[in-house]
Amino acid sequence: MNVSVRPSRPAGATQLHPGYMSGFGNGFETEALPGALPIGRNSPQKPAYGLYAEQLSGSPFTAPRATNERSWLYRIRPTVAHWGDFQRVDPGLWRSAPCTEVEVPPAPMRWDPIPLPAEGQTFLQGVRTITTAGDAGAQAGMAASIYLATRPMEDEVFYNADAEMLIVPQQGALRLWTEFGIIHVAPGEIAVIQRGVKLRVELPDGAARGYLCENYGGALTLPERGPIGANCLANPRDFLTPEAAYEDRDVPTRMVVKWGGALWATELAHSPLDVVAWHGNYAPYKYDLRKYSPVGPVLFDHADPSIFTVLTAPSETPGTANIDFVIFPDRWLVAENTFRPPWYHMNVMSEFMGLIYGQYDAKTGGGFVPGGFSLHNTLLPHGPDMDAFERASNAPLQPHRLEGTMAFMFETRFLQRVTRYAAGIPERQREYGRYGAPLKRHFDPSRP
Repeated sequence: MNVSVRPSRPAGATQLHPGYMSGFGNGFETEALPGALPIGRNSPQKPAYGLYAEQLSGSPFTAPRATNERSWLYRIRPTVAHWGDFQRVDPGLWRSAPCTEVEVPPAPMRWDPIPLPAEGQTFLQGVRTITTAGDAGAQAGMAASIYLATRPMEDEVFYNADAEMLIVPQQGALRLWTEFGIIHVAPGEIAVIQRGVKLRVELPDGAARGYLCENYGGALTLPERGPIGANCLANPRDFLTPEAAYEDRDVPTRMVVKWGGALWATELAHSPLDVVAWHGNYAPYKYDLRKYSPVGPVLFDHADPSIFTVLTAPSETPGTANIDFVIFPDRWLVAENTFRPPWYHMNVMSEFMGLIYGQYDAKTGGGFVPGGFSLHNTLLPHGPDMDAFERASNAPLQPHRLEGTMAFMFETRFLQRVTRYAAGIPERQREYGRYGAPLKRHFDPSRP
């Protein structure tokens, strides 16, 4: 096995300490061998080291400059040489929209964490889809899944042609060996892998569990800050894209592709993670959620939860997201004469929520624990449970710091449909849809 990185970095150190470049949406350039990256041109007649030049486009050629995404890759073999006879393979519990396997009544839903399996399974084998929305073929909507991995992918790579993937680890780190370089992502961090980018998922800490959002629509980007101005929320400098690294391995390798809502596999004679240099703005990245700088009310009332948006995938309708990725991190609560947890509401957007660690302030009565998840669908009522309501309604309103908490939402304009698997597993909390029933009547017309 020949794994190469930039000459300034010891070859053996790459696996544990990958190198990164900072910035969001930048035009990056990086090479693992000196002189491998052409200067002043994209496709020389004879690239250095006998490499092939190949462009990977993440947008139509004629997309406006602000949304045009592409990278040039200089690799040992072009992707066309990786091709073989594909056979359809069992997707397991991975599903794509539209998926109407089962109908469930309109009600909030919540699940306990799904335990890690006793048998060995890779990241690909461990994807279990919970909800789907929209239509993958129409490039609109999303899918929310859980992944459970107990063994690394070996001599196997994967890419998703249907969706951009947002990976949210909850237990155990992942090492993502992409053709652009190596990303190490742990709980409290996220990684985004674009459509068409090949990768292998390894488990440096052993078994791993987390959340996976497939974005069928336009690419995730930073939300506009509006009157907030130029700073706070997710700052571009905190996003990290890997430096070039490559494998030169002539060993049998299985390549799996998710395409058209199905999984297909072929056998290669070599590793396709063979990009020696690359430049462009279409590349995977990671982000530490603890670097998010939240803003909020400093006198009274609430701002909408959209102020906690880390990334958004816009739709063709201004102000209406295909997906918003929203987090609820450590922060101060200081509003006066205000019910501080999230208020009771009904929303045209649908919300898939997960908990990475800690406790979510609107669900203090138990039942929503790290690794668990919930679904509050389009125009279904939701809000604090009785315990959270009573505590917040009677608490002294001193400045209070929420600590050690990290919840998130995958929010979409589409109704999310639950898969048969998610509807039937024992971890589903069957009584959760009635969690509001214990709320007490406080109305007294004689007491203003």
